Amino acid sequence: MNPAAEIGNTAIAMSPHDEFVAKIDYTVDCAQRALLALQKPEGYWHAPLEANAEMNAEFIIFNHFMDTVDLETEARLRKHLLDTQSADGSWALYQGGEGYLSTTIESYFALKLTGMRAGDEPMAAARRWILSKGGIVNCGTLARFYLASMGQITWDATAALPVELSLFPNWFPFNIYELGSWARGTLMGLMMLQAARPEKKIDYQRGVLELFIEPPHFTKFKQPRGKNLLSLRNALNFADKALRFYDRHKIKSLRARALRHTEEWLLEHQEANGSWGGIEPCYLLSAMALKANGYRNDHPVLKKAIEASQELIWHFSDYDMYMPCVSVNWDTGLAGRALLDSGLPGDHPSLKQTSQWLIDHQIFKKGDWSVKRPDLEPGGWAFEFFNDNYPDVDDSAVILSVMADSKADDAAARERAIRTGANWVMGMQSKDGGFAAFDADNNSTWLNHLPLADVEAVTDPSCPDLTGRVLEMMAAVGYRTEHPVAKRAIEWLKKNQSPAGGWWGRWGINYIYGTFSALSGLRAIGVDINEPWIKKAVAWLKSKQNPDGGWGESPLSDKDPAWRGRGTSTASQTAWALIGLIAGEAGISEHAMRGAQWLSERQNDEGAWDERESTGNGFPNHFYLRYHMYAHYFPLMALGRFRKRLAETASR
Repeated sequence: MNPAAEIGNTAIAMSPHDEFVAKIDYTVDCAQRALLALQKPEGYWHAPLEANAEMNAEFIIFNHFMDTVDLETEARLRKHLLDTQSADGSWALYQGGEGYLSTTIESYFALKLTGMRAGDEPMAAARRWILSKGGIVNCGTLARFYLASMGQITWDATAALPVELSLFPNWFPFNIYELGSWARGTLMGLMMLQAARPEKKIDYQRGVLELFIEPPHFTKFKQPRGKNLLSLRNALNFADKALRFYDRHKIKSLRARALRHTEEWLLEHQEANGSWGGIEPCYLLSAMALKANGYRNDHPVLKKAIEASQELIWHFSDYDMYMPCVSVNWDTGLAGRALLDSGLPGDHPSLKQTSQWLIDHQIFKKGDWSVKRPDLEPGGWAFEFFNDNYPDVDDSAVILSVMADSKADDAAARERAIRTGANWVMGMQSKDGGFAAFDADNNSTWLNHLPLADVEAVTDPSCPDLTGRVLEMMAAVGYRTEHPVAKRAIEWLKKNQSPAGGWWGRWGINYIYGTFSALSGLRAIGVDINEPWIKKAVAWLKSKQNPDGGWGESPLSDKDPAWRGRGTSTASQTAWALIGLIAGEAGISEHAMRGAQWLSERQNDEGAWDERESTGNGFPNHFYLRYHMYAHYFPLMALGRFRKRLAETASR
């Protein structure tokens, strides 16, 4: 930014402060215009959501199982697989991460299905890496089901999931509604698939026999053992053996009843577009399960499911990427919030259009959440275009905060949406005072030790990022700290603050994410920021600022405390930290100034920021996400709030 401004023909020198303010204004205005240009005519935003190579690989396997291979699409999916292979031959969970065995095995198999040979160099490198990790015998739970369905391993190598498990009543310690929504939908498909035990016949040259260290008939697939003999893991492994025994000696009438029940559950849960659960595992495994149990591709249910599976393909110029889900409501809510925070008035045509689109997509159907909250009236929003069975608290809270500050042509519909939506979100508070994503009181974390739960994330307990988000939403619609829901949520956050001062973020990476969300909610609802625990959180954020002025955090912080708040500076994580500091302080600290400067200096020519890192979290330690718009709307949100604080400070 030139330190002089011209008025007429006279150059007027600007002070460093004025120059800095002008630079922030310029950055915000560029980002705002760029974001508005990305809005769809209907009023929403939609950008790619990127996971790891497992997505492309499983979709390739799915199409071979379903007999729906399109050679052109397959070639474009294969290109992306090859482009994302690491130098050591593996495929990682996130950019720069270590190789992940199950993802690498599935990618290897998928590439062979597309016609690549074991002798091709990418395949040879992958095979060397896989064998160095013990080979196919060590692959994870979900990968085993895909491999078994294609005849590459025996069904006895998969976790024992008799379909009769679906019949357990809701009062039983293990029943499907004690699992998180994603695990519940996946389990129903897996049980029905395993009951049929399909084995798609393929040419041996496309198989993965070379990934066995011992001959297949000598290979023993074992579940991971617990560290102690009397551990919960070992007890559940014993239960797995008992379930296998039952599966070999099943009661035929009970099996038939369970199959009917599971089939009916899947049919009832199919969305209007033909999908299930809004996520890739449910999209694919539910369709595979129905086909394995006699449904043909031309059956209306399966025809719609196959069509829906195409919706997760994102077409780039020269390759295709398969997404874990569609993030349209999330992108729309956060884009709207960023525009509001950056000064766009709530009656701007763009925001009015967004509000109307969101009103039209509110869900007034009772989904799985109503099992735990039967008397609660519906009114939430889902993450995706179609997912009426699983609205989530996170999306709903963001959307409500946007609608509270925006206008809509139908004012009565907007008021109804806010009233019913806020009632639903607040009604989803768990008994412990916190909030989770899809269900209330879904905290039977012992289930993470089940043999089927090797990702250790099959439940949906309360988390700080969601709890902070709800507090921010409550403030937006007019509630304060005196409200009973707010009181319990504040107490939960206070109780669950880490000793260092930050909060863990379940759905973002990681402590920076949780801390910014908690601080934002606490400040908005009216908690005194001078309280020691708030100051402690602010001090923690400041202590994690990188020398370059930004913030970053690696997914490694999920497993290693030394990485909490530590990593290469990224646009989204710097924005989160800046928002957290603005929430936790009355003025503007030097740390906040440096963070804003980091963002203003790194805006690209398109008005956004470049970010290749995965800063979203799916399953800690096992599944990470890169939201392609995080590096646009979060920096705009942060700089918009920063600019407002600058103006407030100057006026004092």
